[in-house]
Amino acid sequence: MLAVLYKISDFLWGWPLIVIIVSVSLTFSFQLRFIQFTKLGWILKNTLFKMFDRRTEGEGNLTPFQAACAALSATIGVGNIAGVGMAIGLGGPGAVFWMWVVALFAMINKYAEIVLGLTYRVKDPETGIYRGGGMYYITQGLGQQWKWLAFIFALMFAFMFFVFGFVQSNTLAITMKSSFGIPTLAGGILVAFLVGIVVIGGVKRIGEVAEKVVPFMAFFYALGAVIIILMNISRVPEVFAQIFRDAFSGAAATGGFAGSTTMLAIRHGFARGIFSNEGGMGSAPVAHSTATVNHPVRQGIWGVFEVFLDTILVCSATALVIMFTGVLPSGKLGFELTQLAFNTGLPVIGNVIVTVGILLFAYTTALTNEFYCETGVAYALGNKAALVVRYLYILGLIYGAVGGLQQIWGLADFFMAIVVIINLLVVFSLRHKVWEATYDFFWRAPGEPSRLKWSGTLQG
Repeated sequence: MLAVLYKISDFLWGWPLIVIIVSVSLTFSFQLRFIQFTKLGWILKNTLFKMFDRRTEGEGNLTPFQAACAALSATIGVGNIAGVGMAIGLGGPGAVFWMWVVALFAMINKYAEIVLGLTYRVKDPETGIYRGGGMYYITQGLGQQWKWLAFIFALMFAFMFFVFGFVQSNTLAITMKSSFGIPTLAGGILVAFLVGIVVIGGVKRIGEVAEKVVPFMAFFYALGAVIIILMNISRVPEVFAQIFRDAFSGAAATGGFAGSTTMLAIRHGFARGIFSNEGGMGSAPVAHSTATVNHPVRQGIWGVFEVFLDTILVCSATALVIMFTGVLPSGKLGFELTQLAFNTGLPVIGNVIVTVGILLFAYTTALTNEFYCETGVAYALGNKAALVVRYLYILGLIYGAVGGLQQIWGLADFFMAIVVIINLLVVFSLRHKVWEATYDFFWRAPGEPSRLKWSGTLQG
């Protein structure tokens, strides 16, 4: 059964998903006047340089920064360390180039889905939590006749992030075993306990933890990578030449990336890129819909920043460390390849950086993944079922800890492909709403009546 799923996944992550991602992105880019590039400076000024601004306007559960950190805690995670190592190990150096390409496309897609998430978010009358995401803009945007699709999407979405929890706990358990000698099962139990004490407190506690941990972990990891890159700065022309050459010609048949082809580089670059930055997956709107804001675009710009930070900066840092240190032919994959690279570049200290990085990245990602999983179940089956799934997710982390890495990644790829396809097609169908919100925020002239129909939240 898994073999069949892997074959379907490999097919979907070939031309079908490439065509969908590129087509949707280009449509939004032209329609929205390429704001991910033309307004990138303004976006960074109002995100990166306002990260600790606590002022809020409007309705919501979390501050804009807390919501962004919750989304970033899922975005900056295992994909940045183990995922990049897996992509380069299987797809060769050319996979790095395709990760950059998918990031440029994902920026505008993530912006669009967050804007829709805020536009069609619903306040849960039982819990007071603001719910948003693909299942909500399917029914609220396309109409109730599409509720069957929203139901399917919600279940697939929930199951996908349930599996993603396995990925996080698997990586955490491997890290604790290799670094501290903790048995895999014991590591899984410890992970489940540490995740449980936070997620049981709900989205508010997740946001509070993410707000404190995410900025520190991103800076700590990036600093170590930058030091290694600067120590090997003379190799920049050689490394970049190899990345661009192998992106279109495939990699030499050596080491872990034996027989890599151009299509394999694209497949792993796109899959790992989307897994890492989550652009087009429909997950970011779930976290951002809890934000206290007075306009959908004001939160949507965080989506552009997240992809820029995650893929262009953090993923690139990991990839360049692997390339600069010359460990790619070692045959190692995932976390082990990245760990070897950092150890080679910075003996002893490098191991500490990767170990601390993976522990914090995977831990915070596991927290937000639970909220995403819970949101999907709450939509499809109700809040009581979501509460049950919260505890099942915690127990599932123990199972994930003892699973096989490649098998888990393969399963995650399958569900991610289905969810991305549904989400992007729906977002594309609602592009007129994204245009209305964007025009209203950036280009509406003084005195011109607003086209945006948004009351802050819809009533659930």
